[in-house]
Amino acid sequence: MRIAHSALWTKDLDAAASFWERYFGATVGGPYRSKRREGFVSRFVHLPGGADEIELMTGPWIEAAPKQEHVGWDHIAVSLGSREAVDELARRCAGDGCLASGPRITGDGFYEAVILMPDGTLVEITE
Repeated sequence: MRIAHSALWTKDLDAAASFWERYFGATVGGPYRSKRREGFVSRFVHLPGGADEIELMTGPWIEAAPKQEHVGWDHIAVSLGSREAVDELARRCAGDGCLASGPRITGDGFYEAVILMPDGTLVEITE
């Protein structure tokens, strides 16, 4: 058993797609426009080297994400394969203003940093 894909709502589909291309080297598919749900558009993000996929979704009814913790998915974590890769991406994101939390070893032993998608969605980058 495996997770086929995860899905994220976003207000700006193109900015979200560009984020995954820029920082993860992902390939992003073209837009799918629903014929049954007016205004729904999605694009699939394909991460390099595997079958991992993220569906980015939008529609005119989407509101800004709450600024506090709330029920539902909190973040996605992407393993980059090494501490050096985490450090390098964290440096790039710091320079671009989207680093939320610099590299550190967490209480449960993970080496990670946290970056932000354009709409504020959290993405952990781990070794």
